[in-house]
Amino acid sequence: MNVAEYMQKMGANARQASRVIARASTEVKNRALLAMADALDASRAAVEAANQIDLAAGKERGLDDAMLDRLALTPARIDGMIEGLRQVAALPDPVGDISDMRFMPSGIQLGKMRVPLGVIGIIYESRPNVTMEAASLCLKSGNATILRGGSEAIHSNQAIAKTIAVGLEAAGLPAEVVQVVETTDREAVGQLITMPEFVDVIVPRGGKGLIERIANDARVPVIKHLDGICHVYIDAEADLGKAVNIAINAKTHRYGTCNTMETLLVHETVAQEVLKELLVAYNQAGVELRGCEKTCVLIPSAKAATEEDWATEYLAPILSIKVVSGIDEAIEHINHYGSHHTDAIVTENYTLSRQFLREVDSSSVMINASTRFADGFEYGLGAEIGISTDKIHARGPVGLEGLTSQKYIVFGEGQVRR
Repeated sequence: MNVAEYMQKMGANARQASRVIARASTEVKNRALLAMADALDASRAAVEAANQIDLAAGKERGLDDAMLDRLALTPARIDGMIEGLRQVAALPDPVGDISDMRFMPSGIQLGKMRVPLGVIGIIYESRPNVTMEAASLCLKSGNATILRGGSEAIHSNQAIAKTIAVGLEAAGLPAEVVQVVETTDREAVGQLITMPEFVDVIVPRGGKGLIERIANDARVPVIKHLDGICHVYIDAEADLGKAVNIAINAKTHRYGTCNTMETLLVHETVAQEVLKELLVAYNQAGVELRGCEKTCVLIPSAKAATEEDWATEYLAPILSIKVVSGIDEAIEHINHYGSHHTDAIVTENYTLSRQFLREVDSSSVMINASTRFADGFEYGLGAEIGISTDKIHARGPVGLEGLTSQKYIVFGEGQVRR
């Protein structure tokens, strides 16, 4: 069977399975999720062994540290996957939820009901934990899913797929509700994104090149974000203790994530004091600093930032810094160079914080908090399918509700239109 035939068969099976999972009860879906959690917990050794094979191969292929970090399944990350499954099981089921009921002048009663999207294709790189996160969210929201991970994580993903299959079987659900593509042939992606008869939406998670290719070539609607150029703006009226802690955490907590700060903006009246303290912390963490002209005066060791730096998602221990005259310049910089992902202000001024919330055009806007909180788990979604910087159909971390749509429902008592 060639790749095209393989993917067509997988798509047809997913479409059939989507009808089963769409009508499954909340109890059945939760039983599957909890059984998946137990199966993963019992299979830790096998999953970690598979992941070590992928990590070793990745090092031989010359993957950079950020990519290897994304690929690694540490015991803590496996704990997080298990906890995510249990949290998703505990979340309210959006499917069948009825809202906005009202009587119309004709006498009919009108409302909206949440329904699954159908079949969701998810294409991702490196992070094998996405396999379980995506499976859990799609299952709970009543969708079938086809998961195509990167070749660098093939052994990890197949090991996780086995635990998913155990959970589905325990709940009496078809194995085709969650299918993990077994081939590493790139043609599988091309087939998956051009099967509108079987796939209702594509969610790409990975590098900018991958996402641009999918957005350009797909014949199926795409929920996406291209990159995460996130900012923290430290205002003149910031609590400097908060500001320093947030700026350190937003950059150094993890380098290879899309919600990591890539540019720090600092009000000119507090720049000298703030940057002096941050310089020590960033030097200890090994962060390379690139700055505007004013920054380079305050930090002589910083490299001069280029136009390209302001528009770059480093995913590495590199930080751009710009000294600004105030909130208007900060907002203008963010809206011009940012990727509409996550941006934060540190200030004690209520009026300025409200201005920042209104005017920054991003999917998550924060006051006095690290950008690292822009995450489905931290937002109480249990896990996330991805973070959308689009404005339609979903925006920000996409959880259960973002994987459903709505249809109008009408109740009548024999009314006819006159």
